Formats: sequence, C-alpha cells, structure tokens
Amino acid sequence: MDTGTHIVMGIALGGLAMADPVVATHPATWTAVMTGTIIGSQIPDIDTVLKLRDNAVYIRHHRGITHSVPAVLSWPILLSGAIYLIFPEANLLHLWLWTFLAVFLHVFVDIFNSYGTQALRPFSNHWVALGVINTFDPIIFGAHVVALMIWAFGADPVWTMSILYAILFFYYVSRFALQSAIKQAIRNTIPGTNDVFVAPTMRYFQWRIAADTDRHHYVGQAYGRSINIYDKFLKKPMPENDLIQTAMKDKNLDAFVSFSPLYRWEINQYGEIYEVRLIDLRYRSNDYYPFVAVAHLDEDHNILNSYTGWIFSEDKLRKKLDFSHN
Repeated sequence: MDTGTHIVMGIALGGLAMADPVVATHPATWTAVMTGTIIGSQIPDIDTVLKLRDNAVYIRHHRGITHSVPAVLSWPILLSGAIYLIFPEANLLHLWLWTFLAVFLHVFVDIFNSYGTQALRPFSNHWVALGVINTFDPIIFGAHVVALMIWAFGADPVWTMSILYAILFFYYVSRFALQSAIKQAIRNTIPGTNDVFVAPTMRYFQWRIAADTDRHHYVGQAYGRSINIYDKFLKKPMPENDLIQTAMKDKNLDAFVSFSPLYRWEINQYGEIYEVRLIDLRYRSNDYYPFVAVAHLDEDHNILNSYTGWIFSEDKLRKKLDFSHN
C-alpha cells in the first residue's frame, strides 16, 4: 500500500489497542503503543531508500528482505526497545505486541497488491502478490479517514475500529469475487488462455488485464465482466545469440526479468547502436507501456548504457539513457 494508507492504518490500530486493558488504563503505555503502531506501520518500507542508489537495486529488493519473516520478527523488537527508552513507564510486553501487529499488518496488506512482497523469505523467494487491491485504494484510505474522524469527535475507538475492520473484511471478499469473475470472463473471451494477469486500479470495477495463449499476448481492460482487448502481440522466442545473452546479463534487464512475469522483447538498430528492449505488458497506460528495461550495445556487443523503470515517453527514456537516435 501507499505511505498515506499505512499511516492511517497505524493510527487506527492504535485506536483498537484501547481494547487492551493494560493500554487503556495506562497513559504512558498507550502513548508508547500509538508511537509503535504508527512507526511499525511504516518501517518495512525503509527499503525505499534503495531508490536513491538505482532502479535496478530498488526493483530487485523493494518489499524483499524488509518484508520477510525474519524482518517481521525483528522490527517489533528493535522498535519496542527504542520506544521503551523514551517511555520507560510503558508496559514493554504490550508495547511489543501492538508494534508487532502493526508490522505484521503492513506486510499482510501488501500481499494483496499486484506488486506483492517476498513475505515468505527465507523459506521462499517467491513474490506473493494476490492482485486484488490497488497500491492506493481510495475506499480503504477513505474508510480509515472517516473512522478516525468519528473517533476524533468522541466515538469509542474500539467499536469504531472494529466496525471499520469488519467493513473492510467484506470489501476484500468482494474484491476477490470480482477478480475471480473477471478471470473467468477472460478465459471465455480468449480461448486457450494459459496465464492470466488481472490488476486492480483505483476504480472498483475497472481492472487492467493481460493474458497469454500458446501463440499470443493479449492486453486490455475489464470493467466488471466486460472485457476489452486493446493489443495482441505474436509470441516470439527470444533469440539465443551473443547480443541477447550479453544484454540479459546487464543489471537493469536482469532486475526487470526477476520482477516481471509477463513481457515481450524488441531488438532495434540505430546506426551502429543496437537496442534490446523488454516491455512489461501488465501496466498499459494511455496506449503506452511505461515499465521497461532497455540496454544499448555497440557493434561488438559491449553495453553502452541501460535503464529500467517507469517511463511515460520516448523523450524521457532517451534522456535517462543519455542517448539520442538522431
């Protein structure tokens, strides 16, 4: 989820913590717990700083080790210890418990996005991505804001947050039901479908879709069970030549492949420059595929430059690569 949603989730969990008699009757413990739930709801995303290094490192590692089983167990201990130094009158056990729930909730809700997490590490490096909730879901965020406002106007926080979570439970169930119906509609629309990717958007009924058959890639959009196919690409095996082998060893293309399960490739030549481009088919936006990995190689197949990330125009991509085709 996005940062704003994680913040309101942390505050809401702090309100629910009033159900704990130790927290409710001890002001110092409640203050410490609220601090722990807010920070704990954010701490797994500390790996966002990797973006300062480069996109390849960020794509490969974001929501990786910081969302893993060891991290979920370690963050609450570290945070609780630090917060306890500030609030030594607080009950350390209950501070740890609610901080742990905040960290766990962060990782748990992230698996419902299409990006997913490596929440099963070290047992598996598989990306767990259920793809039913957009990274920013206005209904989830809005419901939390309304609940927090009701609490601010004097309502009982335990009942308020309990009702909030009950509503969100049924909301998540409805998202799974809609996703399942869309997948079945895709299989009915495109006979012979093997892999189906269905990604949510900020609109409840509108979803991005991508599907594979033995011969083609299909990309489109679903509105409810109504399927619209916008693009159809012939599937071509990637050549096993020196150009491709060299390009695929580049850190940006390698990171892209580790993250993207559904992409197509292109090889273009501009004078003495060869371009190898990988295009993720899951994120079509305004007739453009913005998530790409590109490598430029010379005639001797030496990599000149490369890039992976989100680019919404060819001009911006050329600036990132510091290269002109003219």
